[in-house]
Amino acid sequence: MYLIWIFVLLPLAGALVAWLIPDNRRRPLVLPVIAVLHLALTVTLLLQTPPPSPDRWIFLDPLGKLSLICNSVLFFICANYAVGYLKLRRKRPNRVLCVSLLVCLSAMTLVAVSQHLGLLWIALEMTTITMAPLIYFNRNARSIEATWKYLLICSVGIAIALLGLFFLAYSTIVAKQEVTLLLGTLIDTAADLHAGWRHAAFIFLLVGFGSKMGLAPLHTWKPDAYGEAPGLVGALLAGGLVNCALLALLRVYQVAVASTEAVLFQEVLLGMGLVSMAFAAVFMARQSDFKRMLAYSSVEHVGIIAVALGLGKGALFGALLHMLNNAFTKGVLFLSCGNIHRAYNSKSTQFVRGALRRTPWSGALFLAAFLAITGSPPFGPFVSEFTIVSSAFVQQNYWTGALFLLFLAMIFIGMASTVIPVVLGKVPDDLERTPYRDTAPTVWPPLVLMALVLMLGLWLPESLQELLHQAAGLLEGGR
Repeated sequence: MYLIWIFVLLPLAGALVAWLIPDNRRRPLVLPVIAVLHLALTVTLLLQTPPPSPDRWIFLDPLGKLSLICNSVLFFICANYAVGYLKLRRKRPNRVLCVSLLVCLSAMTLVAVSQHLGLLWIALEMTTITMAPLIYFNRNARSIEATWKYLLICSVGIAIALLGLFFLAYSTIVAKQEVTLLLGTLIDTAADLHAGWRHAAFIFLLVGFGSKMGLAPLHTWKPDAYGEAPGLVGALLAGGLVNCALLALLRVYQVAVASTEAVLFQEVLLGMGLVSMAFAAVFMARQSDFKRMLAYSSVEHVGIIAVALGLGKGALFGALLHMLNNAFTKGVLFLSCGNIHRAYNSKSTQFVRGALRRTPWSGALFLAAFLAITGSPPFGPFVSEFTIVSSAFVQQNYWTGALFLLFLAMIFIGMASTVIPVVLGKVPDDLERTPYRDTAPTVWPPLVLMALVLMLGLWLPESLQELLHQAAGLLEGGR
């Protein structure tokens, strides 16, 4: 058990070291060092998982393992990218950014290992707070507006989730049971909890964690936050923070499946998922800011996962696989579009054209990641999306399957209308001269992620398949 606490505290120790280093140039080197150690500990814990803590508050189950894989791999990539990125921005102080990144990693790790819903809520709130200074890194009027909107909406959402936890705890009191928020105990006694308070708890928890995930219509913080944050922060928001909120929702899903309200909970998720995909399809069309476009892509993909959770059965495997695929593909998109933004000093499609000529590696990665995220073969998202939509038709839920395919087609067309001119268009003659060009430190991290996305489309390791099946079994009501 001591290994898990080292796991959680390691990034905090790194944050302290980063804070104490006075040199703006050497401080970012702490990030990849901690990232390598964290990834090594992740592999160790996956191979040799320790038993639950004596009080059962801490345990790394299959769902936590999947979240941990996403967060550890993505942070490793972003930490290495940050060294090259911050070298280009030496005039900007990076102490707060480095410290906040490491504290956020600690909080995301705690989310993955928490088996007590109160502790999970605290860790999730830590991720909200530590992400705020990262969004504000550019320190201009638009970034402070984005930070304020992010804090306001996510804090309201997390406060609503806290009320949901209070209602869930109170339902145990009314049912004359031991008051607890331990996940295992709640699953065992879910059917005996007071129906009214349990029902209210599920609604509040779904709204609260749904706003943190960015499910429509609770997504309004995303376009500004993703649009104004640096690329590496956007990658962690879309691939790390969203997955932490998703894990919290999956914990509630486990309790709902064990109760008598599983069908209602799934129907609400199915509806919210389809609404999220519809919102993304509408707002992604003719999007002039390609970083804001990625925010609506994130809304789409949390919607896809929600649809899969609503379908249940075989779609659960696809939902969990899509969690991995979406995290890694979003990492490629945000890091490569960050490079393009740096090269053009603009996010507007009016000025950004011909990225394949100006930044060949970043342009090619952005184009490949666009094809992947829209479900094109042979990339990973195609496999997970195909698993979900085929499950809808197998269950004879034809309307859901048809709407799912319709929204995917609309989103592909809308996203292509932005990405293709950015990548393949003609470089403007009056383009502002900027010093940025593709270099190894800013190219190899997204390139490695792109290779992972391709691998997940062509070959799923047997150990990963087994882990996905185990995690899906937990969502189906297993222990």
